[in-house]
Formats: sequence, structure tokens, C-alpha cells
Amino acid sequence: MIKVQSVSKNFGGIQAVNNASIEIAEGSITGLIGPNGAGKTTLFNIVAGLYSPSEGQILLAGEDITGLKPHDLFHKGLLRTFQIAHEFSRLSVIENLMMVPGSQIGENIWKAWTKRSEMRAQEKRVREKAEEVIEFLNLKHVATELAGNLSGGQKKLLELGRTMMVDAKVVLLDEVGAGVNRTLLSEIGDAILRLNKERNYTFCMIEHDMDFISRLCDPVIVMAEGGILAIGTAEEVKNNEDVIEAYLGTGLKNQTPKSSQPGAGI
Repeated sequence: MIKVQSVSKNFGGIQAVNNASIEIAEGSITGLIGPNGAGKTTLFNIVAGLYSPSEGQILLAGEDITGLKPHDLFHKGLLRTFQIAHEFSRLSVIENLMMVPGSQIGENIWKAWTKRSEMRAQEKRVREKAEEVIEFLNLKHVATELAGNLSGGQKKLLELGRTMMVDAKVVLLDEVGAGVNRTLLSEIGDAILRLNKERNYTFCMIEHDMDFISRLCDPVIVMAEGGILAIGTAEEVKNNEDVIEAYLGTGLKNQTPKSSQPGAGI
């Protein structure tokens, strides 16, 4: 579904991504892990259209999408969530969902006046879809609550729900477990698995919780210092000496810890 071919990204003298190539298979849940500063978020931002690569190419279902902006990718079915939820805090949960579908008649003042019956019919369909999403994600008890009042985990569920309001092909999840309690994290995991199995959603997720990664992801891709270090099952990468060294600074042979690399935190 997604093919990243020899992608690099430079910020001045810092090379955040270095000749990275990965594939995300249709219908898979692919994990992307690595120590801080590995280049994970930068690679995500390139695929999602926030950055253009300095070199390389991105393909979506065989189509070259290199350099396309996020709103263009949205209409092609490639969506992303963020580590810090981006809800409309002064709107209710159901209103946050209803805002997602594009090209709504009510967005145009002239059409809102001249096509009122069509606008009402469309709004009814959008509301019904939002209610279905709320039911799917077990958010019915907070459907009319202001989104800004939700817990961190509920906001992450709402972000996932927004991807369900359109025909998403690929969803990029950026640390969906960050700041979420274990109970809600389990619910989020259940929702991701159901979307994958029942609706054939393709996911790629950045995550630091290896238990969560192990439950959901196959394959798991490991990045370090801007490049691809290893690809395999969760168990394989957890037992890979190069991966252990990248995370801990020392491998099984008690090698000297690596010094800090420039660009940490990218």
C-alpha cells in the first residue's frame, strides 16, 4: 500500500532520515520503533505530506505521491493522527466527527441558501455516520461532551474516529498510547484490530510501548540514526543485538556506549 524508496531528509547540516526504504503491506498493522532521534517522526511527516523529502520517492498503491500536501493525501485516503491530540476543544465529540467529511454543502454560503434540502439530507447522513463511529468506539456516553473535556485516552479514540468518517486506506498513528491509561489503551488496541480485520484498514504506528506493539504489529520496523536498522516480528526485533545496542547504547558484548548523535529528538 505504501512504498518508501530511498528517502532522505536534511535540515541544514543534520540528516534526519538517511536513505530509508520501507514497505507497508495492504491490510497490515506495521510498527515503527526506534530510540529518540532515530528519524521516525520525520519519516512519518514525509509520508503524510508535512515535509518533502530531500531525496527519494513515496508511492501510495503504486501512485507517486511524493511532495503532495496533507489535504491532497486526505482525499486519497491517507490520514494520520498525532501524539498530542488535535481535537476542536469547544465542539462536542459528535461535532468533531461531523466536521471531517470534505465538500459539505453547508461550507458554501451560497449553496447553504439555495440547496437547503440537499444540505439537510447530507447533514443527516453525516450525523448517522458519526453516531455509528461513536457506537463502534464506545464513546456514546460522551457524545455530547465538549472534546476539550475528554481524557487523554478518549481524545486518542476521537482522533481514531475521525479517520473513520472518510474512506481511509492508510492511517498513520503517532504514539497513540502516549499518556493513555492501560484500560483505555486496551480499548484503543481493540478498535485498531477491529478496523484492521473487519474493514481492512492498513495501519502504520510509531509507538514506544513494546507490549502494545507486540500485541498489534507484524512486521515491526526499527529505525536508528535516520536509517532502517531491522525488520521482523516483535519477538525478532526485541532479541536483535543491533536493536538492543541502538536502544541501550551497548550490545550483548558490552561494547562502549555510543556518544550522543546530532539531531536528537527529531
